Amino acid sequence: MATTEHGPLAGVRVVELAGIGPGPFAAMLLADLGADVVRVDRPGGSGLGIDPAYDLTNRNKRSVLIDLKAEDGPAKALDLAERADILIEGYRPGVAERLGVGPDAALARNPRLVYGRMTGWGQDGPLAERAGHDIAYIALTGTLSVIGRPGEPPTVPANLVGDYAGGSLYLVVGVLAALQHARTPGGRGQVVDAAIVDGAAHLATMIHGMLAAGGWQDRRGSNLLDGGCPFYGSYETADGQYMAVGPLEQRFYDEFSTLLGIGEGAPDRRDISRWEELRALVADRFRTRTRAEWTEVFEGTDACVAPVLSLREAPHHPHIAARSTFVEHGGLTQPAPAPRFSATPVSVRSGPARPGADTEAVAADWDVPGIIGSRKDATG
Repeated sequence: MATTEHGPLAGVRVVELAGIGPGPFAAMLLADLGADVVRVDRPGGSGLGIDPAYDLTNRNKRSVLIDLKAEDGPAKALDLAERADILIEGYRPGVAERLGVGPDAALARNPRLVYGRMTGWGQDGPLAERAGHDIAYIALTGTLSVIGRPGEPPTVPANLVGDYAGGSLYLVVGVLAALQHARTPGGRGQVVDAAIVDGAAHLATMIHGMLAAGGWQDRRGSNLLDGGCPFYGSYETADGQYMAVGPLEQRFYDEFSTLLGIGEGAPDRRDISRWEELRALVADRFRTRTRAEWTEVFEGTDACVAPVLSLREAPHHPHIAARSTFVEHGGLTQPAPAPRFSATPVSVRSGPARPGADTEAVAADWDVPGIIGSRKDATG
C-alpha cells in the first residue's frame, strides 16, 4: 500500500539557484521524486531558455525571486540554504563565491547541507573557467567520437549524452549519496563536484574495457554497438521512415532473418569482411515495404526490431501508452517521472513553476519571511 502520494524524497528540501540545462533537469528529477524544490529565480529572468509556461524542467517545483546581486540577496538565499538538505548551482567556478552564496558561506549556516555543483569542465583543471556546451564536453572525453557513421562527421546526440546523462544524472546520484552520508551518525555536509566531462567519460566505461581487450576498434562505425554492425542499426523503409534493428544473439537473429526474408543465402553474420554486403542486403529488403508493414511483420516476435517513432508519435504507441510513460498535465504532454516505486508513487503534481509565483507560500512553509520582499519583481 502506498504510504505517500509525493514520492520517496518527500520531506527533502532542495534549493536550486536558477540556471539552464543540466542543473534544472537534475532539480526536476529530485522534484519528480517528491522533494520540495524551491527554485531561486533572478528578477528579469536569465535571458535564455523557453517561455516559462512551457519549461517542463521546472515542473513540480516552486519559485521565489531573489536578486543575488542586491545587498540583501545573498542573505535571503542563505536563509533558504539553512533550512535545506540540498543546494544545486550551475555557475562557472568562483561565481557563487563572488555572489556570497558559495559552499563555505552555505555550509557555515548549515553544516549538513549537500552543496551540488554542476559544470561542464569541473571545478578545477585548465578549462575550468572556459565557456562550453554539451558538444564540447563529450568531444574531449572521446564519447562523441563513437557516435555516427564511418567516413562521416560524428552525429550530435542532441544534448542527451552530455548535459543530461553525463551531467544531471551524475549530479543527482552524487547529491543523494552525499545526503545519505550527511544523515548518518557523525555525518556532515559536503560539496559534490559534478562535471559533464567526468560523467560522459564514465558512461563509456564498458567501451574502454572492450578497447583494452581488443574487442573495440577506436574508429567510428566499426563496432558491434556503434552502427558498424549490419544487425544493430536503423534502416529506411519504402515510405522514408525507419526501423531499428538489434538482434545481437544468434537465436534472435535467426528469427529476424527469417521474417525479413533474406534466406539462408545471406552472408554469414560472423564474417566481418562481409558486413557491408549483408548491410546492403538488409537495406534493400527494408526498402520494399513501409514502416507500418514491417512493424506488423515483426510485431509479437523476438526479432528485436522496432519502428523509429517521432517525438509526437511515441506517446501513442500501445506499449508506451499502456505504461503511461507519457502523461498530460495542464494541457502539456510530457514524459512521466521515472523510475517507479511500489510504496511511494511519483507523479507530475504541478506544472512549470512561474518565476516568483510561490514566494509567500515558501516564506511560510520554510519560515523565511525575509524573502517576501522579492515578490514585487515577479513579473520581471
